[in-house]
Amino acid sequence: MTHPPNHFPTMDPNQTLSLDQRLTMRLSAQQLRFVKLLELTAPELEDAIDKELDDNPALEAIDNTPEPDNNIPAYRLSQRNTSPDDFQDYDFSPPDSGESLYDSLLRQLSESNIPEKIGQAARFIIGSLDSNGYLRRPLASLINDMAFGPGIDISADEARQALETVQNLEPFGVGATSLQECLRIQLLHLPDSQTRKDALDIIDHQFDAFSMKHTHRIISGLKIDKYRVKNAIDMILSLNPKPGSAVDSSADSANVIIPDLVINNEDGQLTVALNNRIPELAIDKTFTEAVREMDANSRKKDKKGFEFISSRYNDARDFIRILRQRQETLLNVMAAIMKIQHEYFITEDVYRLKPMMIKDLAAITGYDLSVISRATTNKFVQTPWGVFPLRFFFSDSIGDEGEDSSEALTNRKIEAEIAAIVDGEDKKHPLSDERIRSIMESRGYEVSRRTVAKYRDRQGIPVARLRKEL
Repeated sequence: MTHPPNHFPTMDPNQTLSLDQRLTMRLSAQQLRFVKLLELTAPELEDAIDKELDDNPALEAIDNTPEPDNNIPAYRLSQRNTSPDDFQDYDFSPPDSGESLYDSLLRQLSESNIPEKIGQAARFIIGSLDSNGYLRRPLASLINDMAFGPGIDISADEARQALETVQNLEPFGVGATSLQECLRIQLLHLPDSQTRKDALDIIDHQFDAFSMKHTHRIISGLKIDKYRVKNAIDMILSLNPKPGSAVDSSADSANVIIPDLVINNEDGQLTVALNNRIPELAIDKTFTEAVREMDANSRKKDKKGFEFISSRYNDARDFIRILRQRQETLLNVMAAIMKIQHEYFITEDVYRLKPMMIKDLAAITGYDLSVISRATTNKFVQTPWGVFPLRFFFSDSIGDEGEDSSEALTNRKIEAEIAAIVDGEDKKHPLSDERIRSIMESRGYEVSRRTVAKYRDRQGIPVARLRKEL
């Protein structure tokens, strides 16, 4: 009896058979679309909506121009411009020059024909400008400093004359005390035209609407057509919000931020709203009627025509829903931040910031950690005292929190304390990191010298020897 040949290969004794169980998750097309929209910054979202309007004929923007708001809070009409993150969308390249802003202004001042006392005061004002060319201190304080420091005794009128002298130096806009004044100075030095006049009217009377990109309010308030408003806004946007950076190559490039959210504080009641720069979207009526008619006459509908109309209709409907979901997500995340950091938003005191991480927001909102991360990356909120990235409100807990988590030490508190100590030091004998650590220890902050150095560097504060003044 013969046996058939064995066609099965002999198993290698070194090989093993194992069962591997894996759990994978694939996002649907709509989920991917939501994630992409959530990641976009405010300008990128506007571009995405414009593209969707161009690509999908079933989607339309509704023009609901509201009545002008005459009840704008007073703080929204005066720009304090104190946030280091303000105006982050301007992009320009400073000239490659070894001359600093200080040297350039002093050189121009030496060439002007002004009284000696005015010149002395102007030089003192130039020395008081920050790297962007702004005068952050009140003129009255500078008059006192001049009297007690170099012994320059001048009147308020003479001080204003000295400041006007500085504001007439190039680059135009230096010596301004606010963004509004800076832009106005630059406009005044442009050739006279109707566009310049409109731009000055916007800066003087519609600055809040301009800063919020509410073009319809400008049109209603100034009673001029949209083309004149567009030309005037283009002229304003061509100006430099940080004129000092254009001379001093060591300064950071200037930018403008468009906040995604706006927080108001009315008598202790905090409210948050989206900075509505995007139009209200709807499905074109002709597509809605076409879909309804085809559904009613399903036997007679053209297959190709129905597929085109149906796909565009569904895309428009999904885009509107996903966009609404994105906006609701941002509002809910910001509301959770406000809940945790309520004391900070009421007091504006950075010492009131509590330890907060992504998982804390996830616990309140119920969102996934990845959703929170995307919702807070490159997003900004406008408060009555400045514009801040949402990530600003995150802070780690340093050291042992103890029983009362409200008293936990955060990196924001460390930064604020270091900045306060350095600001109050004797500039002729600046404090070393070890000395700062010792002072902080006496105030109840248990930190190491390396921690002091880390957070000092993070704030851009130089070491003691570079802070020393003669």
